Parts: sequence; structure tokens; C-alpha cells
Amino acid sequence: MAELTGKSSIGFQSSTQSESTIFGVNPATGETLQPGYAAVSEKELNRAVELAEDAFEIFGKSSGIERAALLRKIADNIELISDKLAALAPQETGLPEPRIKMETGRTCAQLRLFASVAEEGSWVGARIDHADPDRAPVPKPDIRSMKRPLGPVAVFCASNFPLAFSVAGGDTASALAAGCPVIVKAHQSHPGTAELVGTALTNAVKDSGLPEGVFSLLYGPGRETGQALVRHPKIKAAGFTGSRAGGQSLMKIAADRPEPIPFYAEMSSINPVFILSGAMAERGEALAAGLYGSMTMGVGQFCTNPGLTIVDNNSNLEPFLSKITELVDSSPSATMLNSGIGSAYDSGARSLSENVAVEALARGEAGEGKCQAEAVLFRTTSDSFLHDASLGTELFGPSTLIVTHDSKDKMLALAKSLEGQLTATVHGTEADLEANRDLLEILETKAGRVLINGFPTGVEVCHSMVHGGPFPATSDGRSTSVGTNAIHRFSRDVCYQSFPDSLLPRELQEANPLNIRRMIDGVIV
Repeated sequence: MAELTGKSSIGFQSSTQSESTIFGVNPATGETLQPGYAAVSEKELNRAVELAEDAFEIFGKSSGIERAALLRKIADNIELISDKLAALAPQETGLPEPRIKMETGRTCAQLRLFASVAEEGSWVGARIDHADPDRAPVPKPDIRSMKRPLGPVAVFCASNFPLAFSVAGGDTASALAAGCPVIVKAHQSHPGTAELVGTALTNAVKDSGLPEGVFSLLYGPGRETGQALVRHPKIKAAGFTGSRAGGQSLMKIAADRPEPIPFYAEMSSINPVFILSGAMAERGEALAAGLYGSMTMGVGQFCTNPGLTIVDNNSNLEPFLSKITELVDSSPSATMLNSGIGSAYDSGARSLSENVAVEALARGEAGEGKCQAEAVLFRTTSDSFLHDASLGTELFGPSTLIVTHDSKDKMLALAKSLEGQLTATVHGTEADLEANRDLLEILETKAGRVLINGFPTGVEVCHSMVHGGPFPATSDGRSTSVGTNAIHRFSRDVCYQSFPDSLLPRELQEANPLNIRRMIDGVIV
């Protein structure tokens, strides 16, 4: 790949090349990939943040039309390198080429979705309350408010989505749409992919006539470089997708700063699937096939992987268990994203296997190497799950733990015991669902997205999507990292009282020059 330089992008400049310490590794072969990437220096990191702060003075005041043009240009540029991404990303991640092409399309669609939101403009929530000087006993002043961008945002690339949750992923798209410059911390598992996309993004900023600090891409160790970014006093928010341990560490840094900042982390979820008795009797084998497909999709490396399956222990269970056991037993081994994820999966599966309260019902084909994963199907009882908190720990990989119960009370107790989740799924007939409204009400308090008669893998990118949930699914259960409401993470409300019309932001001026939807004296206009 002649285009790769092995350097960070500090605005429009490349970092000074020093000793390369970060190399992509092909997880299928163990081959070290070239070029190597040097960790960004403290001086270069500070320079990137300073450029972002300077750029914010201009970019933060840009119009939604200008931001939309930037986002569409980024999408266009990424499409121009789609073949290069399809060739390189599989080498770095072990993901198949069709998956990379699908993710490229999703990334570009997401950028254009946020472009439409920025351009349309009503996301700012403009509100106008006109003055009433004759109000007694106290005159009412003219008061107007809207959302304004926060400032420079740090974004951490995810290991499992080298495009859609990385350099030009949802965090970057929503921050740019809000008017915030972005500094991306590349993930060491796919450094070349990050550079290709980073170059596309840098060129889009240049071609749009925007200041260079609107975007920078930094390489470095996750701990040192990532923590330095979150600690930097000029960073005003951060977005993260990764492990619970990593997310909580950065959460603490963000909260302990002299000026605490919003830190939006997606961290841990086991995405429970409840199968009610009527559905099990009606379509047990089909549910087994659907569950198997969901738990092994992407080698189980989706944050929405169904790691927990809760079923009624009655006579209808046998066809379901027989079918999913058969499928798992014949499942081929597959390559995981990197050796760290592979080792963690092996360790977690081994711990479950050694738990006396857990039975390993089925194991797929065992592969050779640190990055080869075998599908595993586990089973335990509701009593064991309720008395052993370790059984609710996320196992990131192609497995699910089936928990059997013998009463509705036990099922509800299981639902109430769950930590916060990205998703919760219920399979049931119409009669099942009507009789279990209380289960749905509990799950609404536990998850950001509740599904009926589906499977949680696959996150639709649309206005209504919520990809978030109560802790530890995310650090802030009021937010989402997918869907256009993600833009609100990187903005804050500002109120303007008794301002002359000419000094107001265009969104709040009386003539409504941007022609956006607004609330005027309590009425949406």
C-alpha cells in the first residue's frame, strides 16, 4: 500500500517520523504488517489539540449547510478508496471482504445521514419567547435558546468496527455535524485502515476550505496517548467504544479533571434473549437457528451479541436444545480480531467450563492459534445465575449461556437481576406477549433497545435508533452512539436574553434566515 506513511496527521501536517512501535498484525497468519506507526509525541498531541481549539472558533460558527458539505465530501472520498479498504482491512482484522464492503457502505450512509440533520437544522432546538413589557407585576424579557457545539472532541476507534465505529464512524460524524473539531485516537489493531480513512477525511477538510484543526489522527499506546487526550484541558468531550475496564478508566479521568467533561463510553453488554413458552412450542427449531446465527455472526464480536438466553424448562425445550447443540457442534472455528480478544475469549470460556454450576452443551471445531475461536454453548439454572454474579459477565465471542427457569417469577427475577444492557429481546406469540407485559416493562428499564421476535445483532442506522443503555452498557444511559440523536452528546444549551436581533445566531433571528423549525412562544413553527 504505497499510500501508507506510518505517520499521525496533525491537522494538515504529518507527524515527525520516529521509531515505529505500532504494527498491524494479520490475526489469521500472525504476519506483522508494514508500515509501522510511531507513537505521537507529547508536543504533537498538544499541537493537535491547539489546532482544534483554534479551528473551533471558525468551525463552531459554521452553518449546517457547510458542515453537511464536509460530511458528504468525507463520504465521497471514502467511496473512492473502497477497493483499497476492502483489500487492506481484512489483512488487519481477519474480517472478510464482504463485511468490509458492507461496513464501508454503512459508514458513508451514516455520514450522509448526519449531513442531512446538520443541513435541515432543527436539531438545535431553537426556542423563542418574545418579550412582554406590559406583563405585571414584572415585565417579561425576550429569551431565546438553542444548542451550541461543545468544542474539540476526542474519539477512540473501536477494534471490532474498523470503519463504522472508528476514524469516520458515528462519534466523528455526529461531532462534526454538531460543529466540533475531532481528534481521533487510532486503534492499534487496524492502523493502516485508520490512515487510509484519515487521509480521506483530511482531504475533505482541505477541499471544503475549513481550518486544518477540524481533524487530526493520532497513533500511540492506548493507555498513554488516550489518557493524555482525555486529560487535556482543551478537550471538551470524548467518545469511546471498547472494554469495560478501559472505558471505566477513562471515565474516571474525565470526571477527575479540574474541569470534568462528558465522556460517552460504550462498554459491556450480554444482550439477554427471553424465549417465552408459546414461541418455543411453535417454532423452537427456527429460534435455535436464528440464535445460532446471531451468536456466531462476526465471530460473536458484536457489542449486541446475544450472550444470554433465558428459556422455560419444560417439554417444549428439547427440540430447541437439540437443534442449537447440533449447529454449535458442527460450527467451524473462525478468526477473531486480534490475539488479545482471542485470549480473553478463551479465558472466559474456560472459566465458564470450570464452573460447577455450568454445563458445556456443545463446542464447535477447535482452531489452532491465539486468534482462532470455537463456538460454545453453555447451560445453567436460574438459581445458579441469580447466586453467581460472574455468570452475568460479558464473554466477547461466539457463545451464549442458556439459563433455564421453572416459573414466571423466576423469569422476572432474572430480568430484574440484570445490569444495564444495549439490547433485550423477547420472542413470543401474541398471547405470550400480552401475558408478559410486566417482563417488557422491566426490560425497558434495563436496555436501550428492546426487540420483539428478532435478534439483536444488526444495528439499523436511522433517526430512531438507540445504541446505548444503562451502565455498564454505556457510561451515560441517556445517550446513543447510533441514530441522529447522537449529535446531542456534543452540544449544550445556550440562552440569549434581550439580545439585539443582529447579534443573535441565525437560528434565533426573528426572520428565521435558515428556515428551520422552531418553537415560538410555545408553538412549533
